[in-house]
Amino acid sequence: MSDLIEYLSYPFVRYALIVGILISLCASLLGVTLVLKRFSFIGDGLSHVAFGAIAIASVLGLTDNTLLVLPVTVISAILLLKTGQNTKIKGDAAIAMISVGAMAFGYLIMNLFSTSTNLTGDVCSTLFGSTSILTITTSEVWICLILSVIVITSFVIFYNKIFAVTFDENFSKATGVNADFYNLCIAVIIAVIIVLAMNLVGSLLISALVIFPALSAMRLFKSFRGVIICSAVISVICALAGMIISILAGTPVGSTIVAVDVAGFALCSLGGRLFGHA
Repeated sequence: MSDLIEYLSYPFVRYALIVGILISLCASLLGVTLVLKRFSFIGDGLSHVAFGAIAIASVLGLTDNTLLVLPVTVISAILLLKTGQNTKIKGDAAIAMISVGAMAFGYLIMNLFSTSTNLTGDVCSTLFGSTSILTITTSEVWICLILSVIVITSFVIFYNKIFAVTFDENFSKATGVNADFYNLCIAVIIAVIIVLAMNLVGSLLISALVIFPALSAMRLFKSFRGVIICSAVISVICALAGMIISILAGTPVGSTIVAVDVAGFALCSLGGRLFGHA
């Protein structure tokens, strides 16, 4: 406890905890919708696109890669949504096609044009996360805060429409709801969350941040509202616990958070079985 208090006295540790909590909260809200719509791996596909954009940004020498990564990921989310609705290319095939292609081109570009002396380390830190979350600046905290507020506000405002589109898209269209617009909003918000989460867990582990809290909450609750609230609480607790363990034990941040999420899912599954029998 004394070590933890000492670490919390440093501003960069507090910044990292704030950003981690905000990212995990945003990811959990849309995670429930993605799981129920059988579109869970959109996060995985977009994270690979973000990896490719980061590779290009590093080659171009951009000091703030968010300026390139965010618009590229958002555009890819829109294209992925449109391609997934194509009768010739189904949603899962579109995700696989975009994610594999983006990652391959990203790694190729980093090999051909990178000026870094530690290419393997750069690739691993981008894929699996690194201690870069502990070197986050005040401006990056503000960017994350603003984007998180936009994501949470959008979800609250469009909650009823997202609920309708999630459970029965055809019925929603029949009642006059512009389902295509709200699907587009979901895709864009997920793209923003992916970009925010890159520094926290890395591109290969982002899907876990989106999926595990939702699946854990579904073991305990049945209503959409209950699952949303429980998913947010579980996500924030697991992210906070994972970051604290990582800081104290010196383990990789992203992997530690995902490991805690897996443990949380196991506990929720056990709790669901016990409550079910009771």
